[in-house]
Amino acid sequence: MKVKSILVSQPDPGDKKTPYHTLAEKFKLKLDFRPFIQVDPVAARELRKQRLDILNHTAVILTSRNAVDNFFRVAEEMKVELPPTMKYFCMNEGVSLYTQKYIVLRKRKMFFGKGQLPEFLTLLKGHGKERFLFPCSNIRAEDIPNFLDQHKMNYTEAVMYKTVNADLSDLADVYYDIIVFFSPADIKSLFDNFPEFVQNNTRIAGWGKTTHQAIEEAQLINNIPAPSADAPSMVAALENYILQVNA
Repeated sequence: MKVKSILVSQPDPGDKKTPYHTLAEKFKLKLDFRPFIQVDPVAARELRKQRLDILNHTAVILTSRNAVDNFFRVAEEMKVELPPTMKYFCMNEGVSLYTQKYIVLRKRKMFFGKGQLPEFLTLLKGHGKERFLFPCSNIRAEDIPNFLDQHKMNYTEAVMYKTVNADLSDLADVYYDIIVFFSPADIKSLFDNFPEFVQNNTRIAGWGKTTHQAIEEAQLINNIPAPSADAPSMVAALENYILQVNA
C-alpha cells in the first residue's frame, strides 16, 4: 500500500522546516507532529526533601535536552551558583551545544560522546574519580546506573522530571499510513490511550533497540526499523521505505 500520510510522535517544530518536511514535500505526503508523551518537572522542593546537594558533585551526566533543561531549572530554583569547575558529560555534541542556552561553553569543562552508548560509558569510566550527578526521568534505561554501579563509581541519581502520557483522545478516529515512534514510552502511551489498538494496515517506524523491543512486546510489527546500515536516520529509513512502496 502506498504511503500518503505520516504521524511523527514528537512535538510540532512550528515554523521550522525539518528533514521530515522536505520528505513530505518530495513525496506529497500529509505530515503531522504529535507528542505521545509529555515531560512534567519535579519541583526543587521535592528534591530538597530527598537531600539533594548539587554542589556535593563535581560532574553532571546529561543525556538529553530534557535533562539539560531540568538540571539548570532545578539549580536555579535551588539558587545554586554552579562553579566553573563543574564538569559536564553529554551523550553527544548536540546535547553539549544545547547547554549554551544556560552556560558559556568556552568557560566550562565539557565532554561529549558521539551518540553511541558504549563510547559514552567509556568516557565516563575515564573520569572514574568524579562525583557524578545523573539528572533523569522516572522512566529511563538501566545502562548508565548499571555501568556506574558495576565500576563502583560515585554518583547520585536525581529524578528531576517525569514522563507521562499525553492525551491522544482526539486521534481516536484519525488514520495514518505510518506512525513514527522514538521510545518505549511512546508505545505505552499508544496503548494507554487506545487499549484496543490494532495495527491493521498502519505501518510502524521505530527508532532504536529499546523501541523495537517495546513494539515487539506489544505484538506489533516494526515495518521501518532504524537506524540501520543503509539508513542512519529515521528520515532516511522512511524515504527508503516510501521509495519501495510508492513506486
